Amino acid sequence: MQLFRIKSSGESGRGGIHPWHFLRICFRSSCKASAAINVLWPIVPVALAVRYTLPDDHILIFILSYIAMAPCANLIGFAGQEFARKVPHVFGVLIETTIGSIVEIILFMVLLQKDQFLVIKAAILGSILATMLLCLGFCFFVGGIYHEEQTFSDTISEAGSGLLLTAGVALAIPTVFSHGLPDDSTLTAEQIAHKTLSISRIVSILLIIAYCVYVFFQARTHHGIYHAIFEMDEERDRDGHKDAAKDKLTMTECIVALTIAVTLVTLIAITLVLQIEHVIEKSKVSDAFMGLILVPLVEKFAEHITAIDEAWDNQMNFALSHVLGATLQTALFNAPLVVVVAWGQSKLLDLEFGIFDLVMLLLAILTVGRFLQDQKSNYLEGFLLVTLYVAVAVSAFYYPDPPHAQGASAEGGEGNHGGAVPGEGGNEKFRFF
Repeated sequence: MQLFRIKSSGESGRGGIHPWHFLRICFRSSCKASAAINVLWPIVPVALAVRYTLPDDHILIFILSYIAMAPCANLIGFAGQEFARKVPHVFGVLIETTIGSIVEIILFMVLLQKDQFLVIKAAILGSILATMLLCLGFCFFVGGIYHEEQTFSDTISEAGSGLLLTAGVALAIPTVFSHGLPDDSTLTAEQIAHKTLSISRIVSILLIIAYCVYVFFQARTHHGIYHAIFEMDEERDRDGHKDAAKDKLTMTECIVALTIAVTLVTLIAITLVLQIEHVIEKSKVSDAFMGLILVPLVEKFAEHITAIDEAWDNQMNFALSHVLGATLQTALFNAPLVVVVAWGQSKLLDLEFGIFDLVMLLLAILTVGRFLQDQKSNYLEGFLLVTLYVAVAVSAFYYPDPPHAQGASAEGGEGNHGGAVPGEGGNEKFRFF
């Protein structure tokens, strides 16, 4: 029953909901960077209003909705942090990571309903790359500015990097199958598409099972090891005494904050997704850049701020757990989940990516694994990871859109699926990066 007992570090000393305290604590947020984001709250009602008052100004609506997503995601992250403080460390990290992925899941589901399959696939890879390269890079860089060298537990780094590589290989299987068939194969384009789709669905189920085992491993069988690691990190927190003295949300206020934030994120996500096709048509933004860079940056915003703040406070095990946890959540759960949901709706979304996409993903996983190998970090390693992410972003910006019908078929069009859209009598495959 220890799980349901509120920890002293998360005790608010109040009960129910107190509007003034609630607003003041939420606006203060968890750190200065997070509090600065709350200045953007006035844009939220403006973004929702502009959708109806200027419905044809798609680029303006997209920009306002994109900016408005930041404070809403920030509130989800803060409420998740406050909730996580009230339970044991390991459960807290798992809960915080799961709550932080709500924005990503909502965006994936809205994109799925609008049949934006290309953007979904790019966003899956983009989310993994943004968290692994950009977020982890900033954690190393920001922490390395204040500390000459930071250390972290091999338990977290080895388990995380191993799972990342496993997830990357699993995600590559449908693409390797589709592109690895010999040119003289007797299978038609439609048969290849169907078999790739079946493999994707089976792999998705296996990945979800793997994620459940990973959570059980952390929360149950090896809970003591992780708990000791996080306890040690709390002792190293240089701002720990300040955080302990801050007012905290009650459990009821955490739930209210999450409800408000999730509702707003859903409304804004719908508005945002409705503009994507128009923005791609009217601007120089490609499908690849939209899905690989723009969408992941806003959906993972809160988790990035949290992890970077922990690295600044010299809590590298917490920071690494958030980075690796968020990456694994996307690869092992969120991505397979959207494929399974699409399956339930008879939408032909699979896990077939472009060869270049997967090469970038696997190389990024190997690079991060190499940097984690010595259980040490510094600002140089952080700078290199961020530089690598910028290079990927530049290539995505210049990558041309394939000649496709956006969001190819949801309702079982002949021969069409989310990963390959056969041409008129050819066996043409498109890449999404």
